[in-house]
Amino acid sequence: MAEALRYRPLYRQVRETLLRRIAEGHLAPGETVPNEHALALELGVSQGTVRKALDSLAAENLVERRQGKGTTVVEVTPARSLFKFFRIARPGGERLTPESQKASTRRRKATKLERASLELTANELVVEIARVRRVDDTPAIRETIVVPVKRFPDLDRTPIPNTIYALYQRRYGINIVSADEELRAVAAGREDAKALGIAPGAPLLEITRKAFDIDGKPIELRLSRCDTRHLVYAVTLR
Repeated sequence: MAEALRYRPLYRQVRETLLRRIAEGHLAPGETVPNEHALALELGVSQGTVRKALDSLAAENLVERRQGKGTTVVEVTPARSLFKFFRIARPGGERLTPESQKASTRRRKATKLERASLELTANELVVEIARVRRVDDTPAIRETIVVPVKRFPDLDRTPIPNTIYALYQRRYGINIVSADEELRAVAAGREDAKALGIAPGAPLLEITRKAFDIDGKPIELRLSRCDTRHLVYAVTLR
């Protein structure tokens, strides 16, 4: 194992090794991970250590463990992506499935904020995706998504699906595994009002999300402005 991992607990070393294999595509989405016995022999550790590493990955929804069927690398499906990352719901917590209107894409230079958030250098290019998402056939969310061109070289020429994280994984080999979100109340501007069919100045919930890949690198900056007159942002705390 790598020198940098030598002084970490053994299960963390095994976890990092498996993470690297997933990140590099040696373990593909949907693929079965070698069993605990085989991994223990290969890596020179106990089966208990391997089991603890796999349990850690399962807790982060990176692998899925099924009794009698082994362990597989999680594949990002539209349903799984929505369940993990989409928090807009009806009052009472009923989950929703938003639908996207046709998205527009363009390639441009990153702004100062985008460079800082996505750890980009000066003059780097990004792809900007602008779209409106509907709930119950009513415009509810105006969304702007920004990602680095170097990670998504042809995204501006690719049809954008409703759940974009499945596209990131399938086409570009990038797994979004975590995100930081900040929420605040804002007033609708003219573009918000036009896109969402509301009056300028109407209250909106603004969600700023920075999403990270399996290596912990920032991959996406997303700004969502949500009309929550009949919706809520629902979170379960445990």
